[in-house]
Amino acid sequence: MTISVTNGADAPKQTLIFSYGTLKQGFSNHKLMQDLISKNDAVFVGNYITDRRLPLVRGPYGVPFLLNLPGASRHRVRGELYSVSDAGLQRLDVLEGITLGHYERLPIAVRPEGSDAVVEAEAYYAHRNFAEDMWRRSGYEGFEAFSDEVAKGYVRRDLRPKDRSFREQITLFCSSISGRSNRSC
Repeated sequence: MTISVTNGADAPKQTLIFSYGTLKQGFSNHKLMQDLISKNDAVFVGNYITDRRLPLVRGPYGVPFLLNLPGASRHRVRGELYSVSDAGLQRLDVLEGITLGHYERLPIAVRPEGSDAVVEAEAYYAHRNFAEDMWRRSGYEGFEAFSDEVAKGYVRRDLRPKDRSFREQITLFCSSISGRSNRSC
């Protein structure tokens, strides 16, 4: 959801972004959120949970992916909500590989933990071209949150092999299904 700041006609537009993975506090990419906050391009709103049950899985290098497959999982995903400026949104889009087909930014309904008040926001979902294959590759099991325990297998971007693109790594990850369909992502 895009909201307008009411303190003047020249006030920048803000977008609510639901963060469920490495951008959360305590994880490796949160330094980007901290930088956005320090430049007034983001504000932490609070801890939120998805209104619908959605799969949260790990892909190659333990990278978290939220899958736009409502009802496929038994979990509502826990994360953080931020209000982000257009400049901040551009930086997040680059990190999330929007133009590279890694993620796509789509609407999501979330609510504050302990509340039934639904808020419309946006989240970075695994790209639709491989979401179902990622779910299959994950054995149709997901997580409620990207926690310290779930993040144990995460490999930072700068430590990953450079011989293939991340999109190629996603394809290899999805095609390495043992005992299941060999469809690739």
